[in-house]
Amino acid sequence: MFNNIRARVSPYLKRHYCYVMPSPERYPFQWFWDTCFHTFILCALGELELAKQNFQSLFTMQKKDGFIGHMVFWESLLPKDKWNILEGPPVWQQIRPHMSFLIQPPLIAQALARIYRDSKDEEFLLSLLPKIKKYYHWVAASRDFDGDGLLSIISNFESGLDHKPSFDEVIGHRSQKATNKYFWKIISVQFRNFTKWYNLKKIYKANVFIVKETLFNTMYVQDLRALADLCRLTKDKDAEKYDELAHKVAMRMLEIMYDEETAAFYDVYGRENKKLKVLTFTSGIPVIMKEVSKKIAHEILERHFLNEEEFNLTYPIPSVAKNHPSFDPHDSRFLWRGPTWPVINWFLYHSFSANGFEKQARALLQAMKDLIEKSGFREFYNPFNGKGYGASDFTWSGLVVDMMEAEKG
Repeated sequence: MFNNIRARVSPYLKRHYCYVMPSPERYPFQWFWDTCFHTFILCALGELELAKQNFQSLFTMQKKDGFIGHMVFWESLLPKDKWNILEGPPVWQQIRPHMSFLIQPPLIAQALARIYRDSKDEEFLLSLLPKIKKYYHWVAASRDFDGDGLLSIISNFESGLDHKPSFDEVIGHRSQKATNKYFWKIISVQFRNFTKWYNLKKIYKANVFIVKETLFNTMYVQDLRALADLCRLTKDKDAEKYDELAHKVAMRMLEIMYDEETAAFYDVYGRENKKLKVLTFTSGIPVIMKEVSKKIAHEILERHFLNEEEFNLTYPIPSVAKNHPSFDPHDSRFLWRGPTWPVINWFLYHSFSANGFEKQARALLQAMKDLIEKSGFREFYNPFNGKGYGASDFTWSGLVVDMMEAEKG
């Protein structure tokens, strides 16, 4: 973790920054939701000042309207990965430090709440809270295309779950196995957005990739509630507004994403909110919301996540159900199509715990410990044999320390 810290002064912006690289070789930049994960890890390790610096750096380039991109390029004049160019402003604006034009699942209010819980630093809280409120004003104004409270993503990469197989139908990929043809269809979505200069009205009108993703909106609900709690702490009158919006989003998710017959939540797309019926780990994430009844939560967890034909494998929890045709447990450049990721267990640990599945939650923690002991800190793992894949020295495995702290009470 500490070997992945990058702290410098930007010669272009004349500003100090400090962030944790997810992996120095493969992921050297600052990412939006990675920054939130790192905040939880650093707080669990007692490194509160580092947590504050890491978190604060995310807001340095925040736009006046509140926008924050999912990637922050502090040093490179152009991204090292040529495809990242399609995720940002016009190329001539990428010759200086900049952010991408995409977003990621929102956890910033929960991350700030964690810093405040451990540090009790009111000055830090009061300095960051207005920035988070401004971000959520932009999100609600810019990504609630249908006015129902739910947020839409315009690219598979905005989900944080890059090649999640539920997106295959949206881009017209029918083979259920990721291929080079699939890759170019994904790039086509990025290219269309880029050529529209990320004008959201034009992108929505084109209706090429407009998805209401399950994890994204669950995190939105949970973050709005955290934001409401922070507002109450600071005597901010907007607390009730955020609570009401969180409830609205959660109820809408139950209405259009939950499928009673299969007992699962699914992503939906297009103006008709068509369900994308692929069973992935995100099908169980919404059970953490208080609007989801214990009956529904228990049915989802028992029917799918304790099922050895779906998610209850040797090293749980795989990103896709074992019995789905797209399931591939091996290493691949197409991510989130089978292997176990540390953040999956972190998310579902809390979902299990919130619904009385303490034994199963502890099993997820133990699986994380076993994977790290067997294969080290890797990006993702084979759910059958525990072999580590992807980037080495990957920080997300460090979420195990936050799970361990939660286990202590």
